[in-house]
Amino acid sequence: KHTLGVYMAVVHKHLIIRAEVGRPITEEQVAIDWMNKLVDKIGMKVMMGPFAKYLNVEGNRGLTAVAIIETSHIALHIWDEDKPALVQLDVYTCGYLDPYDVVEALRDFHPVKIEMKYLDRENKLIELPLE
Repeated sequence: KHTLGVYMAVVHKHLIIRAEVGRPITEEQVAIDWMNKLVDKIGMKVMMGPFAKYLNVEGNRGLTAVAIIETSHIALHIWDEDKPALVQLDVYTCGYLDPYDVVEALRDFHPVKIEMKYLDRENKLIELPLE
């Protein structure tokens, strides 16, 4: 990876979050703006997107947003019919990631419960400790 003229070692980290939230995103542009802020917050670079689409189908209603970041991705899925709403978020990076930067970004959704796993995909999918 090339950042500010310095080549850095590629690492493979994957943060998986399941959150129940009181204020889910339902507008596509709001999701795109939120995802752009998240990419900046975690120090990554957007390669394509973010893209977002809202699906208004009873029983599966909600929003999906994705972004391709430097050889990695972010995928956000929100189901807003239930109260609280359900958010599923994957952040896969080729660089170091502070999981709590992502948790902080989720505060915009007014979470009532957050569960997460942080995996080292470079070394046998080892679960990394959350400090």
